Amino acid sequence: MSAVDNLIQMTKYMVTIPETHISVFIMVFLSFFTGIIAAIIEPGSNSSILNVIIYGGSSGFLIFGLMSIMAGAISTPLVNMVDGRRMKTKHSMFISLLSMIIVAFIYLIGSLVSHVFIYNYTIDALIYGCAIIFAFRTIIIWATSNIRLIYSVMVAATQPGLILSMIMVIVFLTSLTTNLGEFSVIPLLLKIVIASIILVLAIYSFVVVIESPMRKNLGVGGLELLSLFIAHISEGSQAMEVIFDDMGETIETLIGILSFKGEKSIKSLFLVPSVHPGPVGDIGGGNMPTILGEKFGAFTMVSHGPSTHDFNPVASKELDKIEIAVKDALEGIEYTDQASPFFRVENEPAKIGGQYFGDDLVLLVTFSPKGADDIDFGVGLAVMNAAKVSGARNVLVVDCHNSFTPDSRILPGNKEVFQLLGAVDKITGDKKQETIRVGCSFNPMEDFTKEQGVGQSGVKVMIIEVGGKQKTAYILLDANNMALNYREKIIDAVLPLGIDEAEVMTTDTHYVNTLSGGHNPIGSKMQDEIIEEIKKATINAMKDLEPVKVGAKVVPIKDIKTLGPTHATELVTTISSIIAVSKVFAPLIFILAFVFAFVWIFYGV
Repeated sequence: MSAVDNLIQMTKYMVTIPETHISVFIMVFLSFFTGIIAAIIEPGSNSSILNVIIYGGSSGFLIFGLMSIMAGAISTPLVNMVDGRRMKTKHSMFISLLSMIIVAFIYLIGSLVSHVFIYNYTIDALIYGCAIIFAFRTIIIWATSNIRLIYSVMVAATQPGLILSMIMVIVFLTSLTTNLGEFSVIPLLLKIVIASIILVLAIYSFVVVIESPMRKNLGVGGLELLSLFIAHISEGSQAMEVIFDDMGETIETLIGILSFKGEKSIKSLFLVPSVHPGPVGDIGGGNMPTILGEKFGAFTMVSHGPSTHDFNPVASKELDKIEIAVKDALEGIEYTDQASPFFRVENEPAKIGGQYFGDDLVLLVTFSPKGADDIDFGVGLAVMNAAKVSGARNVLVVDCHNSFTPDSRILPGNKEVFQLLGAVDKITGDKKQETIRVGCSFNPMEDFTKEQGVGQSGVKVMIIEVGGKQKTAYILLDANNMALNYREKIIDAVLPLGIDEAEVMTTDTHYVNTLSGGHNPIGSKMQDEIIEEIKKATINAMKDLEPVKVGAKVVPIKDIKTLGPTHATELVTTISSIIAVSKVFAPLIFILAFVFAFVWIFYGV
């Protein structure tokens, strides 16, 4: 699993942040209800139901609800005063809501225990709850806002500080001894201060341990990277590109270009960049298929060339270099009106669909229905060179990326490499060529979302008719791989439309991957509905058929800055080691800290 995949996996623990008014409403309701429950279970309680509701509910609202709302309102400007990532009010209110739930739950447990036993544990439980939410707020604010620890501590202290202050006000103004019991200020402050110090030291020790490998190896703090990643997931921020740019390596790779020219201008482009459309969302090349597809003023299909996460562009500006390479190549491309029928060769699970265009050859590679993911650039080069033995001048190798299983990349040394080369050996160069017609259709599939695996470019279909006879559908879905066996289901659905051959590809866009779990192959949801959209696009493409000439070229993309093999591997290793250490170290240090704080609060003073 790549480092980016590890980061994306963290999104399974993220939730959609509710709007401010929703969090406020929940805090008001829960705090009032908490006060009522506490008043009911108060030791020796004999108040009327009306008094329990009015007095208990009001106390609960004042102590937990009002103070938490105030803390949420205060936290936003306090964080934004410091040089870090800006916090929205809805974020601070949501943190206050979660914190209020934690402290209210611990408070109710203390009240319940006090109801059973002679000793009153309620105030100690409340102090312990405040210490817990202080630690919770500290690590959340520090991690997400990317501000210094001391500032995070100050902001985190607002909610527990306000809650304890309101407790003192209520007790001293009413001169009542309720289930909170009698207490003096000095022991109370001593308990909360010492417990807070214990928890802050635990947080600091944990962060130092997990941050040091990242800062030493890559020169960037782990909390900073996490903060920027969360900012992208929640707000679409591009700030993470700055870090990747500092880490990146300049490489040279290739792009295959297949250009179809009508009577007056280019009718369509079929691009095969050996640049990986990642790492995630709109970061780097995450949405490359859509961005490139809009740059050439013609129908453009951006397929997936041989590349892995090593070749993720560090910033979206790097895509301009791909655009320049394509436009320069188009000026000198040679055209022909001849193409061969589409053909297929197989060797074990490796399947290749091919088509000659003059002296140039396009190869569509798949292992479906067996699962496979990215094909390494070196493997793609080997396939290109092997195919040239059959007499091809330019060879465009497309990774169809249409049969997903996790961790199934095709890397040098894998048996799949030799299966592919065995399939290439079966290609012959004696295909009869005839004139061609091409029809294109783009269906943005606007009724579908990235949650359903559909990117901004929906589905694009190009029909290539050879000699007025064979019609081949090149179907490209803007998606990140495909559910197992879904390719075959799509092909079976389009062939009855008058198609002789078809291949289904995905762009491998990572625009759809800002989601829980990190993987979102198309076909996991709404299979039949998506097929209907593909069929519509296929029918429209057949209506668009017209005579064209075709030209192909494979050209270098120079000095494009990507994560690179060195830093990508280092990032993978570093994040993997951090996660491995955290699984052991985090439970150990935090359990010990919570136990020490518990002992100190309940038995220390």
